[in-house]
Amino acid sequence: SDKIEDELEMTTVCHRPEGLEQLEAQTNFTKRELQVLYRGFKNECPSGVVNEETFKQIYAQFFPHGDASTYAHYLFTAFDTAHNGSVKFEDFVMALSILLRGTVHEKLRWTFNLYDINKDGYINKEEMMDIVKAIYDMMGKYTYPVLKEDAPRQHVEVFFQKMDKNKDGVVTLDEFIESCQEDDNIMRSLQLFENVM
Repeated sequence: SDKIEDELEMTTVCHRPEGLEQLEAQTNFTKRELQVLYRGFKNECPSGVVNEETFKQIYAQFFPHGDASTYAHYLFTAFDTAHNGSVKFEDFVMALSILLRGTVHEKLRWTFNLYDINKDGYINKEEMMDIVKAIYDMMGKYTYPVLKEDAPRQHVEVFFQKMDKNKDGVVTLDEFIESCQEDDNIMRSLQLFENVM
């Protein structure tokens, strides 16, 4: 029966990560932390890869009062660096390394990439609106009982005006980084990630 189990595992495991030493060198995690992360990843995704549907299901568990599916879609796209519809452990741990332990510049670059939905190197007002609306949906109406319908739009108007330094209708990476570094609230929220681990 062991042989059958082994063969079964061989057919279900589509992807094994690169050596832990290599990942340790590429991330800000220790070997021990990587082992713990890998165990958790394998527990949720026995095949070693996550597709978008599974990612959405896992993510939804953290936001029971809202609809996290749209935000999870954008997040999945940012994690899926190969753009092949699946996230391997390496992709996951590289992103986590940036979000939890990266420099301010790395975190802001990653966040810019998340907001740049069409990947043209700019954030336009519609992209920012889509992400902000997805965040509001994810947090749910119970979190913000007093929110008006147009709250996301107002939020984006203020933010976009502040970020679009040269008023050309798009936000570049440099404008994004500069604006975020000038905003104490954004800087504080970036530091929250560091306290997670």
